[in-house]
Amino acid sequence: MLNEKRLRLVTFLAVAAIHIFLIFFFAFNMQVDSQTAQENARMMKLMDLAEVIPEPPPPEIELPQVESIAETMIETEEVPQQIVVAPGAIITAVPTWDDYLPQHKVSVPPRFDERDIYSDLVYPPIPLRSGIEGRVILELFIDRHGIIQQILILQEAPPGRGFGEAAVKAFTGKRGTPAQADGEPVSSRYRYPVSFRIK
Repeated sequence: MLNEKRLRLVTFLAVAAIHIFLIFFFAFNMQVDSQTAQENARMMKLMDLAEVIPEPPPPEIELPQVESIAETMIETEEVPQQIVVAPGAIITAVPTWDDYLPQHKVSVPPRFDERDIYSDLVYPPIPLRSGIEGRVILELFIDRHGIIQQILILQEAPPGRGFGEAAVKAFTGKRGTPAQADGEPVSSRYRYPVSFRIK
């Protein structure tokens, strides 16, 4: 019994001595490594600029001659006409601004399925979280087949909150019943208000 206690004590002391040795070894070794790293960081090499030999320039490569597409560019402030066409629609001639009758010259206004439009209308997320409501007035350019060809944002309140873009996306590619003048379908310009309300 006494020998067993001595054996345990000797084993404990041997293991403790090994641990103490390892701790001191790694602690002093780490300090030496950090001192060496600090000394290396202090060293700089000074070089005379005359010693540096510049690299030779790369050889010139001849590129094939390309015809210039436009010799002069013409600046204009006109906004290019954008035409939105429904999938599968065939356009024979692009109508001009004058081909669309204004709203007051139309006897029957164009009609759209409002449920379809409002199902595609997405409330902009930032104004929705902020509790901001909005109103947009669009001008729709509807051809004689009832297809919306162009959409303009006439008014957006409050501006810059994304209400105009959301309204345009909801109307893009939609088809409805065209306007009529004297009983005939005609291309028309139609103002359409869109309200964004938080329920």
